[in-house]
Amino acid sequence: MSISHVDADQRAYGPPSTSIPGSPVQYFINPLGIHSIILSATELGSSTVLTSDSLQAFSANIHLQPQAGASGSITFPLVQGMGFVTSYYSGLQPVIQSGVIFRSVVAAGTVHNIFKYRIVLEDGKNWLLYAFSADGADPKFQLQSNTILRGPPAWTGTVQVCKNPSGADGESRYDASAGVYATAATVAGTVSGTSGTYELSWQKAGVGSCPLLMFALPHHVESFAPATASCSTTIRLQTTTKGVATAIVADSWSLVEDDLRIDMGFAPWSPSTGSVSTVSGTAVNAINSAGAMEISQDMMAQTNLDSLYFSGKALSKFATMIYAIHDLAKNSALAAAGLTRLKDAFNRFASNQQTYPLVYDTAWKGLVSSGSFVTGNSGQDFGNTYYNDHHFHFAYFIHCASIIGYLDPSWVGPNREFVNLLLRDAANPSTQDSHFPFSRMFDWYHGHSFAKGLFESGDGKDEESSSEDALFAYAMKMWGRTVGDSSMELRGALMLKILSRTLQNYFLLDSSNANQPRNFIGNFVTGILFENKIDHTTYFGMNPEYVQGIHMIPLNPSSALTRTRKFVTEEWNAYFANGAVAPARNVVGGWKGLLYANLAIIDPKASYDFFAQSSFDPSWLDGGASRTWYLAYAAGLGGAP
Repeated sequence: MSISHVDADQRAYGPPSTSIPGSPVQYFINPLGIHSIILSATELGSSTVLTSDSLQAFSANIHLQPQAGASGSITFPLVQGMGFVTSYYSGLQPVIQSGVIFRSVVAAGTVHNIFKYRIVLEDGKNWLLYAFSADGADPKFQLQSNTILRGPPAWTGTVQVCKNPSGADGESRYDASAGVYATAATVAGTVSGTSGTYELSWQKAGVGSCPLLMFALPHHVESFAPATASCSTTIRLQTTTKGVATAIVADSWSLVEDDLRIDMGFAPWSPSTGSVSTVSGTAVNAINSAGAMEISQDMMAQTNLDSLYFSGKALSKFATMIYAIHDLAKNSALAAAGLTRLKDAFNRFASNQQTYPLVYDTAWKGLVSSGSFVTGNSGQDFGNTYYNDHHFHFAYFIHCASIIGYLDPSWVGPNREFVNLLLRDAANPSTQDSHFPFSRMFDWYHGHSFAKGLFESGDGKDEESSSEDALFAYAMKMWGRTVGDSSMELRGALMLKILSRTLQNYFLLDSSNANQPRNFIGNFVTGILFENKIDHTTYFGMNPEYVQGIHMIPLNPSSALTRTRKFVTEEWNAYFANGAVAPARNVVGGWKGLLYANLAIIDPKASYDFFAQSSFDPSWLDGGASRTWYLAYAAGLGGAP
């Protein structure tokens, strides 16, 4: 098992994007192949077998054996945030190696009967190694060369390794927690009023009863309850794509998210106005006029596609349109006619009669499109069969269902199980469910979802569309409200508030961002955030409206929570204002409408005027957007006369 930690000054950067103000670099990446410390054994070689078990939301065990069926093994309990890399040896001879080369290895005595070694590598970085066994004997590791430190033969015991950038104080902190290590984690949450608290707790093993040393990301530190904040140390380590982590000495963390936006509903919403369910007479007329034209579109044709993603977008579009006509324009007759047709379109999926029906996968335990099974194309519907993008795809269906059920509560009963299955696949809250894993998409440690499914990726998991991640949490919140499931509603509200924090820390980068490199934040969005790199691009092109817009789509009531006025203003002025990199007025196609809808967050009048103009071109709307909703959204935020 190779251990690599890359400091900020070791990153590699892409070329500067000279067309963007400040010329930010296109990407940055943490170099691979820096094998600072390698935990191995003399017996391991070409026949080595790797297996895993106990795959859980926060952890997994990795096992190495010299060959299949061998009695000797090394087990690595890997847990998000772990302060030590821990390896348990059973009947093998430990070999500690370094691809960076050992400058010095010094036996440093014992700490609570654990043998300690100080290691300095040729790059000048300091590491600590701790070793202990049940019999308490000195393992007497011997430095045999500048790349090999060897332990006793047929040894059974534990080796822990950590990087120490903090001198004597850091070493004393590591000493105090040596011997124990996390093996798994759980998360639990509660909401009281508008304040949400969630707790990350670790199971642990090892010797002694000292507390764990675990690393917290910047968004954790921001939201720590006072008791957890008091457990912070001076140890800081650079992460790959999420700023600098802080070592915390505690067996559990309590994190608080105040001001949950439980009041947020289907109506236009902003932090300053709250939900706005009444618009001016001028706006009512405009919404009714646009709605009358758009609601007559062929819903079946637009939703009966071979893609769950694009079908869901269209269903959500019509649902949002019908809501605006019904609640904001007060036109119940027009809304009712559209609602009947929307129910028919949705029923195709609820009855699993779409082009590629959903099937239950017994291997990874989830609902997947049958598309790849039928076509043999792993990329069919963006890889849904392989669990790519489930939260993106299912969010639109859940959002649509929440509006239908709101407008017609009698519809909920026959459709509740189908919608809940989509939620159970992507965001199951139970670790006891034998049919679906806990929280498949949303990572409660990272504070956001990852979109990557079962595909291999050299730079780790990734997420492109931060806004569709937020849509899922919002849709779950609203479905919970529609069906009267307060636990689901509050869980969605908490996820959405956590996302507002993590997106602003890591994905949506205003000028004050302290977590991403200064020479990158001028891009304003990450593009694609991987675990090992960030690349200001998309999977489908590099046009500015694509790269920025994939973090806007779809504009919904939660957009003004995750996308702050400061951020939207700076991004608009750099990219889409007249005279900027890619003026919105010059953009063609559906991205143009998206940009002007996003403008409503900071300039609702300009946004409203754009959609209300007599020469409005419907080609400025993408397949998941309507002029009806954009008019309602901008009007609700104060843009209509």
